[in-house]
Amino acid sequence: MYFFIENKYKSDKILYERENSMNVNYDNVFKDIIKNIKGTPRVLLHSCCAPCSSQVLARLSDNFLVTVLYYNPNIEPFSEYEKRKDEQKRFIKSFPSKNQISFLDCDYENEKFKIIAKGLENIPEGGERCHKCYTLRMEKTAALAKENNFDYFCTTLSVSPFKNSRVLNEIGNMLEKKYDIKYLYSDFKKEDGYKKSIEYSKKYNLYRQNYCGCIYSKENKKEIS
Repeated sequence: MYFFIENKYKSDKILYERENSMNVNYDNVFKDIIKNIKGTPRVLLHSCCAPCSSQVLARLSDNFLVTVLYYNPNIEPFSEYEKRKDEQKRFIKSFPSKNQISFLDCDYENEKFKIIAKGLENIPEGGERCHKCYTLRMEKTAALAKENNFDYFCTTLSVSPFKNSRVLNEIGNMLEKKYDIKYLYSDFKKEDGYKKSIEYSKKYNLYRQNYCGCIYSKENKKEIS
């Protein structure tokens, strides 16, 4: 059986042999996209925080013009949201890259997260509430990427060992079709991505939070993003 990621750009039509969609290696998908790109495409990269963005930017910035989008209405309290945003901007300024990295800010919009999380407050981390949160943030990224004529949109979320890359890439595929904008398929935790993000955090003295972002993850404290 074959898995076919389809979009209207021939350079990004990639055929993958697989037994089922659960076994797609999205890091290999990413590498094949890199092999076929021409020029230096623009990618709008949703980032949850500076530590998670570090290794992702290291992998992207040689081949793309990256704009980091900070849109995280899930993060509470607001002081934490601002702290992570400031750290993201500081890292971008201090990180040496072949191509320029830009930063794009958004309104907080915490009420939108509360709406999608309503009724799912007690769902365990990684479940439906989280999937809706991924979609909320990635959809904003896709819409802005389309509006501002980016070539791709993507997210840093897959660098975390607590985030399911299959779910993230399926959301990306859905949004790619909805907004007619290419999603950069990826699994940034591969090739020791998470470990390298920790190393970058130490090198640049980055603030590493001890919960994903929302009040529910803060209560559980099951992950370090």
